[in-house]
Amino acid sequence: MLSIKSLYDLTKFRLSLSVVFSSFISYMLGYKEFDVKVLLLLMFGGFFIVAASNIYNQIIEKDLDALMVRTKNRPLPTNKISVNTALVLAVLLTIIGLFMLYMINSKVALLAAVSIFLYTSVYTPLKLITPLSVFVGAIPGALPFMLGWVAATGEIGIEAIMLFLMQFFWQFPHFWSIGWMQNKDYENAGFKMLPTGKKDRSTTSQILFYSIWAVLMSIIPAFNLTGDLSLSIYGLLLVLLIGLVLIYYAVKLFNDSTDLNAKKLMLVSVSYLTLMQIVLLFDKILR
Repeated sequence: MLSIKSLYDLTKFRLSLSVVFSSFISYMLGYKEFDVKVLLLLMFGGFFIVAASNIYNQIIEKDLDALMVRTKNRPLPTNKISVNTALVLAVLLTIIGLFMLYMINSKVALLAAVSIFLYTSVYTPLKLITPLSVFVGAIPGALPFMLGWVAATGEIGIEAIMLFLMQFFWQFPHFWSIGWMQNKDYENAGFKMLPTGKKDRSTTSQILFYSIWAVLMSIIPAFNLTGDLSLSIYGLLLVLLIGLVLIYYAVKLFNDSTDLNAKKLMLVSVSYLTLMQIVLLFDKILR
């Protein structure tokens, strides 16, 4: 019998919820007429797709997860859930999730299908081959932030693309800081997660470079270049403020390349993304 704890771990429940939060924010940014049915379909359909992606990933990496301290206690390596059971659950979640998203519009369903394909069929196997896997993984990682806008408007315009870019560039400092902390663990499993494959100056340079670009992407709406997606001067200042905190910790890692500073950057990156999205939403509401 499946336990709640095993299902929680298998679906990476908290991660799935955080991804759905991005879609919620972008729906709220994009809607002209609020539709609770569309929002609920987006939330549940999006959650099911992310959960299914996480399950497929764990099925593929079952034997590799057993080699890593961080993942060896997951449900599949410990046989708390069988591979067959996990596969059936993943397929069901995929079908239900895509159907729910298709009920919103075909573009949302197509983007979700692209996301699940890239994550499971391209990103996951590439992790054993090349550090470029992180670039591929950043695509499905960023799609949820544009998904909500497409659900609200039915259009993949400059606004949706801008939201995608905000979260796309954010992926690199976030996941490379994790890769830095867990580098030994990843090496034991054969994963190539750092851009140079090493904890070196070039890696911290790239972390800093993409941190700056993540912040730059987030302030572009303030310059009236992104259609209906805009940002007031007050919103701009707030995003810049939290962005400078992100850059500060990226600089700190660059100057003092320790696991502790990588952990600090990882935690700050999570806070940055959440706060930036909240600022965008309240900036719209209060204008």
